This record gives sequence, structure tokens and C-alpha cells, in this order.
Amino acid sequence: MEHFYTLQGEGFYSGQAAYFIRLGGCDVGCVWCDVKESWDADAHPKMSVETMKELVELHPGKIVVVTGGEPSMHDLVPITNVLHAAGMRTHIETSASSPLTGNWDWVTLSPKKFKAPLPENMHLANELKIIVFNKSDFAWAEEFAAQVKPECKLYLQPEWDKRDAMTPLIIDYIQQHPKWQLSLQTHKYINIP
Repeated sequence: MEHFYTLQGEGFYSGQAAYFIRLGGCDVGCVWCDVKESWDADAHPKMSVETMKELVELHPGKIVVVTGGEPSMHDLVPITNVLHAAGMRTHIETSASSPLTGNWDWVTLSPKKFKAPLPENMHLANELKIIVFNKSDFAWAEEFAAQVKPECKLYLQPEWDKRDAMTPLIIDYIQQHPKWQLSLQTHKYINIP
């Protein structure tokens, strides 16, 4: 759908230079999705993995984040192989609702209520990011925290349009449950892609 060089705005790598590759196609259908135009894979032009690698190499950053849409819908072995051969780190942001393919250096798993992640993907998460849309999301977050490996980083992130209401609740929750950390969409606060 799109690709751009920016800073990672969320989670463990927040603030670091990263090249984003946003794939078209999504079968999850979050009502609060901020890139609904990504849902139809056929609405976006196709690009070879070699061309994508050449575009990434125009920039000095070594982190490439594949996101969507829902990237787990695609075979990601070719893109990760090409990027690794070029000396890049491969990161993915996924709901993990389909089998996860590819060779990843960092997996950000962000489960969605609209289509849950596959149980076999849970152990792959380096980072679990739960979007908090309402109070019931805290209990839901704990369900998934119990399924990831012990060293997985745990993040609670307010849904952007409800950030004013949810951020104070998240802060209170983290103070009571310090295994969690706060993730903010810093790219939106500083107005970068």
C-alpha cells in the first residue's frame, strides 16, 4: 500500500529510524482502524521484493518494519530473505490472525478482538501490544499476556481517538500491574508518518 522512512512511533523500538512497508490486505476489520484504505489488497500496486529492497537501501536505517493491513495474510519469506541478505533487521507488526511466515528479528503481536491471533503464533512475540479502547481491554490483555513467553515485552497503548479517556486508566493499571509498560503513538503526536 505504501512505504516510507520515518521513526518507529510505538513500543520497544520507539524513536528509532525505520523503513516501513505497509502491505495491502486485511481480513481483521477493526472498527477503529486508522488505515482502512489498506484492507483491499487489490486496490494497491504490486512491487517486487528486489525493488523494495533497493528503496530501503536508499536510507541509512537498518530496521525495516512490515505492517498492514494484516501482513500475516501474505507469504513473507521472500521479503525477509532479501532484506536479511542486504543486512537489514526485519520487524513485523501483526495481529497474527493467520500463520506467520518469514524470518523475523522482532515480532510485535497486537491481537484484535475482531479476529483473534492463532495460538501457534503467540510464542513468536517479542512484544505484545494491546490497544486499549475500553476498560474491558485490561482483562483481555491479561489473557494474552499469559500466552506469550516470559521475556516478551508487554505494552498497553490507548486507541488514538480515545487517548484522553484511556491514557489515565492505563497509567493507573500499569502502576498496579508493573509488568506492563505504556506505549504511545509518538509519531502522531509529532506529526510524522
